[in-house]
Amino acid sequence: MIVVRVTGILIEDERILLLDQDTDARSWTLPGGRVEAGEPLADALVREMREETGLDVEVGRLLYVCDHFPGGGLHVVHMTFEVTRVGGTLGVVTEGVDTYRIRGVHFVPLVELPGLGFGSRFVELAQGGWPGAGSYMGDKANIGL
Repeated sequence: MIVVRVTGILIEDERILLLDQDTDARSWTLPGGRVEAGEPLADALVREMREETGLDVEVGRLLYVCDHFPGGGLHVVHMTFEVTRVGGTLGVVTEGVDTYRIRGVHFVPLVELPGLGFGSRFVELAQGGWPGAGSYMGDKANIGL
């Protein structure tokens, strides 16, 4: 089974927007989620960002596409986009819409990402302005996730 997942990267003042939320890999994650049947990618990301962070965003450039194979015949295609804040209220989370409970929404300094379970490659990409944006990166481990 193939699932498409969109995530948004919002960086302001050298800080990245993250969810404090237990996932299969770590306790902090990028906001985003599953694309519903018939839903355009940008619409899915705008919906997910609003539900999980309280922010209204504008979807920008595609940063990367990668694969994740968690087992059980599941193939997750991750599509991550740069987003810009255009409104909303940070931290107004829609309860019950996410599989994993969201404990908080925070802007975290990029230099603190390794301590939160993100790989050094992810930090390098973020600090470098996403060189190679729009590329297929293979397994999500190749981008430090």
